[in-house]
Amino acid sequence: MHVTVIGAGVAGLTSALALAERGCSVEVLDRSASLGAGACSYLAGGMLAPWCERESAEELVVELGCEALDYWPVVHPDTARRGSLVLASRRDEPDLARFTRRTSGHHSLDAVGIAALEPDLDGRFTRGLYFADEAHLDPRAAMVALADRLDRLGVPIRCGIEADEVSGPVVDCRGLAARDRLPDLRGVKGEMLVVRCCEVALQRPVRLLHPRFPLYIVPRAEHLFMIGATMIESDERRRVTARSVVELLNAAYALHPAFGDAEIVELGCDARPAFPDNLPRIRRQGDRVLVNGLYRHGFLLAPAMARRTAAVLLDGAFFPEVMDADPGQQ
Repeated sequence: MHVTVIGAGVAGLTSALALAERGCSVEVLDRSASLGAGACSYLAGGMLAPWCERESAEELVVELGCEALDYWPVVHPDTARRGSLVLASRRDEPDLARFTRRTSGHHSLDAVGIAALEPDLDGRFTRGLYFADEAHLDPRAAMVALADRLDRLGVPIRCGIEADEVSGPVVDCRGLAARDRLPDLRGVKGEMLVVRCCEVALQRPVRLLHPRFPLYIVPRAEHLFMIGATMIESDERRRVTARSVVELLNAAYALHPAFGDAEIVELGCDARPAFPDNLPRIRRQGDRVLVNGLYRHGFLLAPAMARRTAAVLLDGAFFPEVMDADPGQQ
């Protein structure tokens, strides 16, 4: 079978890899000029944190997301499995207690335990949660690793191509652009920034339960930190507001004052595709299988969704947890 995958974000590339590994002839088409340039994946945090996400997401996100913890170290060996750290200042400890009740897979830390994990936070927080089995990666490096793996399997990625009229078996991973076929999709805007701060070293993502602006900080190479992210009900994909930058930086400063002197390296935003319940979907429309609605969990959910997509297309499988019961939509 020859399959065309439309969209070279993380959903499209993982779907292409799942199909190629099952023996399909696959090509990936994307309308952007270069790999990842038009995808939400390019601006993602890269946290593989299924148990943390349970604080605001359904149990399905945990179940699907656990597959990512085994998948990414194989595809992208630089994936770091050092856990996640959740912190709150003393005045916000009720928020930490609420986070504790809503999640699992963690153990509590006192000030000594926090300092043992992250020495640069010594003396700054008295209570936290450590999710030891979680991981993180650099999304852009992971996208390159996926592309390299596809190249070794003979799968071309063709950028700068509009693919609206492609016929035959198609896996549609166009994100918000697929609203011509998925009218119930909506956009949730996320803004982020990348800073360089040589005075702080972190080994794992840190989530700060800030009273006005909860944030996460993800360490990357060369003293870089990704700080994000807002969640705004909006399809607007390009404008980073001054208010959001100030709020993100203020929250980072609350984690460690050295972030006040950090160099701002990059600002970015995009609108993440989501269905009304914020859960992912696979929908079949004739020869076209649409994979969408990964919301803010792209790297976490893509491996599980890709495996299911290949089974839907090649085996006629049905997965009730991610597929609508209405036969007219399959």
